[in-house]
Amino acid sequence: MINIYWRTKMPKLKINGKEIEFEKGMTVLQACELADVEIPRFCYHEKLSIAGNCRMCLVEMEKSAKPIASCAMPATEGMNIKTNTPFVEKARKGVMEFLLANHPLDCPVCDQGGECDLQDQSLYYGVDKSRFVENKRDVKEKYMGPLIKTQMTRCIHCTRCVRFATEVAGVPEIGAIGRGENMEITTYLEKSMESELSANVIDLCPVGALTSKPYAFEARPWELKKTESVDVLDAVGSNIRVDTYNWEVKRILPRLNNEINEEWISDKTRFSCDGLLKQRLDVPYIKKDNILQKTTWEEAIDLLVDKIRSVHPNEIAGHIGDMINMENALSFMKFFKTLKSENLEFREKDLYINSDEKMNYIFNSSIAGIEDADIILLVGTNPRHEASILNARIRKTFVQKKIPIFSLGNPGDLTYDYEIIGDRTEDIKKILNKEHSFSQKLLSAKKPIIIIGESALELKSGRYIFEELKKFLIKNNLINDNWNALNILVQNASTVGLLDLKILQGKKEKSSSFFDDLKNRKFKILYLLGSDNLEFQKNDEFIVYQGSHGDRGAEIADLILPSAAYTEQNGLYENLEGRIQEGKKASYPIGEALEDWKIFNQINKKLGFKDKKVNFDELRKEILQTVPNFSEINELPKKSEIKINNIETSFFSEKIFIRELDYYYTNSISRSSKTMSECRQIRQKIKKDGTNN
Repeated sequence: MINIYWRTKMPKLKINGKEIEFEKGMTVLQACELADVEIPRFCYHEKLSIAGNCRMCLVEMEKSAKPIASCAMPATEGMNIKTNTPFVEKARKGVMEFLLANHPLDCPVCDQGGECDLQDQSLYYGVDKSRFVENKRDVKEKYMGPLIKTQMTRCIHCTRCVRFATEVAGVPEIGAIGRGENMEITTYLEKSMESELSANVIDLCPVGALTSKPYAFEARPWELKKTESVDVLDAVGSNIRVDTYNWEVKRILPRLNNEINEEWISDKTRFSCDGLLKQRLDVPYIKKDNILQKTTWEEAIDLLVDKIRSVHPNEIAGHIGDMINMENALSFMKFFKTLKSENLEFREKDLYINSDEKMNYIFNSSIAGIEDADIILLVGTNPRHEASILNARIRKTFVQKKIPIFSLGNPGDLTYDYEIIGDRTEDIKKILNKEHSFSQKLLSAKKPIIIIGESALELKSGRYIFEELKKFLIKNNLINDNWNALNILVQNASTVGLLDLKILQGKKEKSSSFFDDLKNRKFKILYLLGSDNLEFQKNDEFIVYQGSHGDRGAEIADLILPSAAYTEQNGLYENLEGRIQEGKKASYPIGEALEDWKIFNQINKKLGFKDKKVNFDELRKEILQTVPNFSEINELPKKSEIKINNIETSFFSEKIFIRELDYYYTNSISRSSKTMSECRQIRQKIKKDGTNN
């Protein structure tokens, strides 16, 4: 039998005499990139709409008397493009002369120096003298909030910031006023930008018009040590670059990863880094006479060992925090196994999680998979605050495909249009029983996405919501080998990794005895590992806090053991998709602080369990062998086998309440950050009186 494969004939054009095949819909600039020809540009950006403002990308086209803007010209069959002729060079030099006509020559004091597109391109296309004798225009600085520093005299009107705010962030707060030489980019009312992604305009700006306010005059790019890592302030796992100067984290920038964060990061990810220096725990502390006093490691561990020996293992409990890497979490679990205590927990609220299979607690459709969706249902979640980058992907899909988005519960402003189809658990029941108008829309969709938030799982009906929705999706073939519509939006970077390490194995998930026992004062020792968000009333428990910051956990602690922050150690993190990524060490722990697994080794040694000593490489090896469905680091997990578990559920009539996050204060690093504190004050002022000037 002969198979005949039909190949669609691709159009061709010539670039500098070389014939290139290109896809229909491409521009001349994109076709030039296929031919490995670099075209200078200022206004063009792959993730933004085409503006054609700067005219720097001029090329010569056969039979055209004038040069053409390659970013805005569609590529067509038979074109003959030349990019390196004297004609093109003269045209680009002319454009550069216009761009520099009003530009202040302040490169030595500009924070963009060394990373400036205008600097780089003027090296090739600039001239050493100007023909303009008129006075240069002067534009006053604009106020854009505590994150963005403006020097608008440098602006070349590429409008990247305007297009980003409108198209990607979904908050059209930046625009142009005036015409010709009087044109200015502004936030209209000169108020702080309200988007959680606002500072990405700093990366987009090709000149020094928009720069980072907290980073102003801190360092030059060539002085910084650059470390590729991942963000742990939410569960998205955005890819970042940590820039350090003398082991001090100076700034955090995004790394390109089209499967997760594209080339954006949230303002919290970018600017919380000043919190890595503030309120740090650098030596152990013991509470004496109700006052925390500095002590030595030996004295601190001796006290802890005495306390452990004086109580029954069932009276010792541990809680793992939101930014703990998998190696440290595993060493903590091994430590508790040595103590013969099973009272371990990581949830900050009593929410329902079924940890029987991986599908039950990850974002199965994947972040990039959102772009394939044809309908989205949000169940008790506000993705804008819980996962800003994921919310940007939903907006991108909404803008490009105009897909319908629905919500159960009221999440507030999400930067895209959505319809609230109910706010009670009865509405979910109606959908499952096909008595709701939405049921048919869901069943007729080819690639629906249902996103269940932690607020929904906190309800008494949490078990019902999750299990019945899952059964409904499997029954109607919306969970299959090609597509999985079931998605859980967890909020903490450590959650998925801890579930994969079987922290909940053999425990009742919803009515967890941990929370009941904590409330009923059954624990005599409570060990908080980087845990600052666990809400409970302290009684007479002996509280050990092991973490990096003097935050909520340290405030109530009787014994403090200082440990390293996420930028000060290597470690694996599993994002909400179940993708394992590696956080890299960018600086060293402060003072006498140690990595968590080293602290547990010291405690085990003092307890007489020398054989229980762990090694970092062994911990990592065990993790990669333990994690279910693991494929490769940085890759999505293998698909789970689809099976129906007939778990009994109870329905409760209640309101689907979406817990409001204090966005800029969700973790100990953000709460220690002066920049995040300023952002929070502005947001509170907006809520109070509607202004933020």
